[in-house]
Amino acid sequence: MNADTIRTLIEHGLPGARADVRGDDGVHFEATVVADAFRGKLPLARHRLVYATLGERMGGEIHALALKTLTPEEAA
Repeated sequence: MNADTIRTLIEHGLPGARADVRGDDGVHFEATVVADAFRGKLPLARHRLVYATLGERMGGEIHALALKTLTPEEAA
């Protein structure tokens, strides 16, 4: 697994989202995700939306993913 693949999965799974994903060891990653879909949602609900885009890869190919989830307004 690599950061570009994770970015693509997130951006395809959350239409209109922008993701910046980093991780050098292939199993531990950090991502900042900006999406309109986060508007009005608490952090846990935002994280669940991102995890849903990755499916069973979480806990398998992706051992850990630290998330920062923002609406476009929060990111500005």
